[in-house]
Amino acid sequence: METQKGDKNISARDSSSNLVNRQTKTDDTIINVNGIIIGGGEIVIIAGPCAVENREQLLETAKKVHSGGANLLRGGAFKPRTSPYSFQGLGEEGLQYLNEAREITGLPVVTEVMDTRDMEMVCNYTDIIQIGSRNMHNFPLLKEAGKCRKPVLFKRGLMATVDEYLLAAEYILKEGNDQVILCERGIRTFETSTRNTLDLSAVPVLKQKTHLPVIVDPSHGTGQRWLVPIMAKAAIVVGADGVMVEVHHKPEEALSDGQQSLYPEDFVQMVREIEEIARAVGKELYHYKPLPA
Repeated sequence: METQKGDKNISARDSSSNLVNRQTKTDDTIINVNGIIIGGGEIVIIAGPCAVENREQLLETAKKVHSGGANLLRGGAFKPRTSPYSFQGLGEEGLQYLNEAREITGLPVVTEVMDTRDMEMVCNYTDIIQIGSRNMHNFPLLKEAGKCRKPVLFKRGLMATVDEYLLAAEYILKEGNDQVILCERGIRTFETSTRNTLDLSAVPVLKQKTHLPVIVDPSHGTGQRWLVPIMAKAAIVVGADGVMVEVHHKPEEALSDGQQSLYPEDFVQMVREIEEIARAVGKELYHYKPLPA
């Protein structure tokens, strides 16, 4: 890995022995989340609303994505927003709704933790802890995630290089938690036609450098509903182990990221198309049964 100016004590030799490095562990890491296998060669689909807004919204959307082919349910109980005046999430109330959605649908839950003080509470409710891009360099939070012993979905930072990203992931593994799922969600560039620039080249680079599973979030990567299915399919072609997309039963009423949230019927169509793409590259969707025409 390239040595950063502020990390003069980290040599190329030191970095090659990092726990995330494929030279340290040659076999792919496989993560079992309540029976759902991530990194085992089949494609997983994570779907759900950006934010848990209320019980009705979450349960309705959860049922839709479950019937549409999702393997895991995403939903934010705590929301890091650019503006402090935007909807910030429901906190523990949202976690309780996610717990109910899991009981109804059987889908394991992915939700974000933003504060070390909330780690224990979030761990008690969720199946996968999400560390968002804004917290990629929040080292105390990463250390606590490493101690939680729950799988961690770890998003790449807005302006992080691949090597910086992997060194940040090292903070989690160093605490004894090797159940880390890397997530490419777009980086900030000079381009303004999309919300971020989805760096799909990072997927094969990460797969070469590390043994950890890699998924792609085309919702945040593009910020535009019509682009999400296109980039989700492209993610499968370049070797991603799965995708995470935002779905809302009424995107036009969403309190967060409605413009990039799929309608349930669009999600169903996307899953069908991903199934075809996966087969074309010699893979299949995880436990996926073709939906009726």
